[in-house]
Amino acid sequence: MRLALVLASVLLLAPAAPVDREPLPARMADTGGGTQLITAEAPHARSTTGTVTWWDRRGGRWVRVGSAQARFGANGLVEGARRRQGTSTTPTGLYPFPYAFGIETAPPGTAFPYRRVTRDSWWCQDNRSRAYNRWVEGLPAHCRAAEAEHLISYGRRYAHALVIGFNYERPVRGRGAGIFLHVKGRGPTAGCVAVPAGAMRRILAWAEPARRPHIAIGTSGGGRTAIVRTGARESAAP
Repeated sequence: MRLALVLASVLLLAPAAPVDREPLPARMADTGGGTQLITAEAPHARSTTGTVTWWDRRGGRWVRVGSAQARFGANGLVEGARRRQGTSTTPTGLYPFPYAFGIETAPPGTAFPYRRVTRDSWWCQDNRSRAYNRWVEGLPAHCRAAEAEHLISYGRRYAHALVIGFNYERPVRGRGAGIFLHVKGRGPTAGCVAVPAGAMRRILAWAEPARRPHIAIGTSGGGRTAIVRTGARESAAP
């Protein structure tokens, strides 16, 4: 009898099994309205590492498809609307993907429009140029080479990439240019999100423009950079 009472008391005092939390996209303020989503989550705003996860919406629920370790800017993350060019920070927020590009040919299954990098391919970051935050084929006179990325010089890091539509539709001078999801190198980035080469290939084979994928960048903690608070989105105008 005493043993039965002890067992009963143990069962009553034992903590209840933890309730599974909803998938991250289900807890976010906005996911872009499509049925595919990439989340790029860092532990806090000063982090340079974190996790990229890609999700499908199936039967009204978000399902994790894959994930990979990620690198962020050398100076961490900052709210997109408050970012300043040249700060080596990754902008938080919700953004579309205008198109993909790469030094190598597109991985099999790639559905996004894909631009192949040539020796004349540049990304203009010159605040005085009318091509600010745009790909240019052949560097125009109004875009200084010192204020542009010569894409082919980035080697394996730009083997494959997706343009993140940060400050893209209506560029604000001084906010930042050339923010991509690309293959990671040895350290943090200058503001991009980077993943291993295999993960980048899998993401390109998975992403479908018709399903309107977006990337949500943020932190798991609170405050303005929290990923669950991702705010106004930017459209993917060319």
